[in-house]
Amino acid sequence: MNDTPGWTSPGSAPSDGQDGSGIPRPTTPGDANGSAPQWSKDQPPAGQWSPPTAPVPGQGGPPAPGPAQNWGGRPPYGNWDKPPAAKPGVIPLRPLGLGEILDGAVSTMRTYWRTVLAITVTVAVISQVADILAQRYLVPTPPEINPDASPSEAMAQLGDTLQTSLIASVPAILILLMATLVSAALLTVVISRAVLGRPVSIGAAWREARPRLLQLFGLTLLLPLIGAAVMLVALLPGTLLGDEAGGALVALGALGGLVVVVWLMVRFSLASPALMLERQGIVSSLKRSAKLVQGSWWRIFGITLLTQLLLFIMAMIIAIPFAIIGIAADGQGFSGLVSGSTPEFGWTFLIVTGIGGVITNAIAYPISAGVTVLLYIDQRIRREALDLELARAAGVPGYGPAPGDPATGG
Repeated sequence: MNDTPGWTSPGSAPSDGQDGSGIPRPTTPGDANGSAPQWSKDQPPAGQWSPPTAPVPGQGGPPAPGPAQNWGGRPPYGNWDKPPAAKPGVIPLRPLGLGEILDGAVSTMRTYWRTVLAITVTVAVISQVADILAQRYLVPTPPEINPDASPSEAMAQLGDTLQTSLIASVPAILILLMATLVSAALLTVVISRAVLGRPVSIGAAWREARPRLLQLFGLTLLLPLIGAAVMLVALLPGTLLGDEAGGALVALGALGGLVVVVWLMVRFSLASPALMLERQGIVSSLKRSAKLVQGSWWRIFGITLLTQLLLFIMAMIIAIPFAIIGIAADGQGFSGLVSGSTPEFGWTFLIVTGIGGVITNAIAYPISAGVTVLLYIDQRIRREALDLELARAAGVPGYGPAPGDPATGG
């Protein structure tokens, strides 16, 4: 147990169907959790209790207690108030709801905005500059579309357009991959400390993340390769068949392959924080993610899908005005759109839209990374009582000595 990311080893708490009943919890009243009540030592002799009776006329006697009276000042049975969960950082240390996960991601960016924006803006600027240069010098010019082409010529034009689009997407995908890799590594460290209420500098986050970057790069490359391999296997039979039945088989294979890819990506969605925070290997991180996601696939899928949908809407809200301004400012591209020919956008358009991309990514990176890390923490709280370890690491009273306390010998 330490205060660095990881908090506790994955094998130190139940995760394979155990209920965690042997894990010590903070002291709570005995009547509240079904254990034996702690009765007072001064009890009346056995057998001397009797139900209250109505007083005989003419005889005095103590009045029977009313229904609202509580013996010994105890609250009515079952009315013990559950103590609120500790919240040393951006989330309460208990199983989280959707709103708390989203709020925790936003709160991290708001509370530690200097560190978060320094990371995301730097990564976004570098990636956007690289993307602009790639579009300007590496991406081939789109082929001209002849509206009067014959069916065979139209098919050839469509093939050339798809080939050009594929070539154009390769630099963008590689740049996005590297930007996501670096930002996810650094932000995972920042968010893991924000849960404990401890800020972290960029230098400290880099020192924590740097030893794991190579393995994280391998994991980031492996996941798309797995998806591509699944789609290849799904499309291959119909492609080899090659007739009308083959076309139907391709469509069916594409649908089935897409379902399998989505299932695998959600199943492995927690591998990145497992690799960073538990210092797991690539294969071990994939297995760890599959174990944490098991039984909660639909919940994690829904939260991830909603998060990406919200980020997409936010990106459109930011990107569309910058695209309009860029088209209006770039006379060459605007004239191409008016004339109906293929527009050739210049530096003005690329720079204006690049600024919009920097703003979008600076906001999207920390929210996306925050939701992923908090989903990982939430699953470990639900399955492994990680909330207790986090409370101890944060030094919350009532959860045992904090790491490094002389009482622990650490």
